[in-house]
Amino acid sequence: MFALVSPEKIQLPVGAVVRLPATWQNYQKLCQQRGDRSIPRIKYRSGEVLLMSPMPKHGRDAHVIANAITTLLDHTEREYDAFTPVTMELPDESGIEPDYCFYIDHWQAVSGKERIDWETDPPPDLVLEIDVTSYSDVNDYLPYRVPEVWLFRKNQLLVYQLQDTEYLLRTQSRYFPDINLQDVIARCLQVAYDRNTSAAIRDLKQRLEKGALQ
Repeated sequence: MFALVSPEKIQLPVGAVVRLPATWQNYQKLCQQRGDRSIPRIKYRSGEVLLMSPMPKHGRDAHVIANAITTLLDHTEREYDAFTPVTMELPDESGIEPDYCFYIDHWQAVSGKERIDWETDPPPDLVLEIDVTSYSDVNDYLPYRVPEVWLFRKNQLLVYQLQDTEYLLRTQSRYFPDINLQDVIARCLQVAYDRNTSAAIRDLKQRLEKGALQ
């Protein structure tokens, strides 16, 4: 299958990434053309549009890691809200579709809202991005000032935290400072691929109950 991007049709092979010069209006038209479908993923930055057709591994890894995050949050009895899919937009500047968004410190600011105004509402406290096709870039979240971004790339979890005007790579998350996240995520994914996602999350819950992650 060849990649095709036209006013009438968008068609991408699985795993393909297409980069095109574009205006904000071009980006909006592509989003309207896609409609309610979640594929292809579309983002806008600096006068260009990027389109990506995710591979199955992308969705599975996102599901496993997001479930691990909610399990860790539930274990510490923290309240939160999570969103997927979601489109974050700042007109004429940026449009991006993270795999998962988590409101942890600021969940009350978006509680009950059907739409989030990215110009006035606070950004998600934590964003998860799975990068299988070199489509993701942590700096895409700078315009929104997302405090923490998890980027899963080449089977490694990278935790970035916003410091002034840049993202810095950290060894720990501010939300789980006492947890070795690299080990937790690696084990969850191993169990998920050896068996399934539910087995991976059950294993994580059991280890938390035993205090095996402290």
